[in-house]
Amino acid sequence: MTLRSIHHVGLVVRDLDRSIYFYHDLLGLPFANEPTEWFEGPELERGVGVPGAVLRQVSLWVDEVSTLELIEYRNRPPESVRPVPNNHMGAAHVCFRVDDVFAKKAELEAKGVEFYSDVNVVDEGPLEGWRWVYFSDPDGLALELVEIAYYMRERRNQAAAEYLTSRPSLSEVEARLG
Repeated sequence: MTLRSIHHVGLVVRDLDRSIYFYHDLLGLPFANEPTEWFEGPELERGVGVPGAVLRQVSLWVDEVSTLELIEYRNRPPESVRPVPNNHMGAAHVCFRVDDVFAKKAELEAKGVEFYSDVNVVDEGPLEGWRWVYFSDPDGLALELVEIAYYMRERRNQAAAEYLTSRPSLSEVEARLG
């Protein structure tokens, strides 16, 4: 069995209603389901691996098959007020593909969104053709816009095949990690 697609990406947010204003009202993502009421129970605790879990969620369409799930935990630890920095284990970001990254960046800036930098243009190496830029949601969670101006499929396939023939063995990797 092969993996078919990414169904959804889930983000834990501080306040679901505030996040809905950002992702639905500002970014324009439509509802896949309305926000749930708070729910809890032993099945949820086991399912999410969080003892005493109490949460509510909403899912928003990103495209015709993928959604963004926003989750607010009532019992989020009090010290959990900032996202994990981008270079820490477990850090993640959501990247939205757009047709024109410069235009989308300008549109969001006009709505008050602040970006980390200007649009980065890559025209060589493994990410050639990418035009990308990072920004944050109201909780500081990292988000990205990317435009794929062109994609050199044969070059990427050849480079990936070369990597697979020369990569270190799994035992070498595990030894390196200790």
